[in-house]
Amino acid sequence: QLVESGGGLVQTGNSLKLSCAASGFTLGFYDMAWFRQAPGKEHEGVACISANNSSTIYADSVKGRFTVSRDNAKGTAYLQMNSLQPEDTGVYYCAAEDACDLKYRRGWYDYWGQGTQVTVSS
Repeated sequence: QLVESGGGLVQTGNSLKLSCAASGFTLGFYDMAWFRQAPGKEHEGVACISANNSSTIYADSVKGRFTVSRDNAKGTAYLQMNSLQPEDTGVYYCAAEDACDLKYRRGWYDYWGQGTQVTVSS
């Protein structure tokens, strides 16, 4: 399973770092993606990092502000979020997938976390 942590309530311009811890499987076998869902909206792919740490992709909306990383030895992926804006508010999920793809597909993922709430106040 995947367990996210690190969400919370912050003011505009502040930072948060989310963690995604894997248990019961080897994180290093999978590309790891982050998705988010704002109230009343569809899931949006935010960032993804390849299994061997060699490549990353980002949604245009977060480029230059968010950084995805991972520590396979610790079985954990991370999402560093800087310069947070109110439009970044939502539930953030991590997912294990065979190949990085920010297009959300319901039921597609090998593993999917329970989500952590991020709220950015203006």
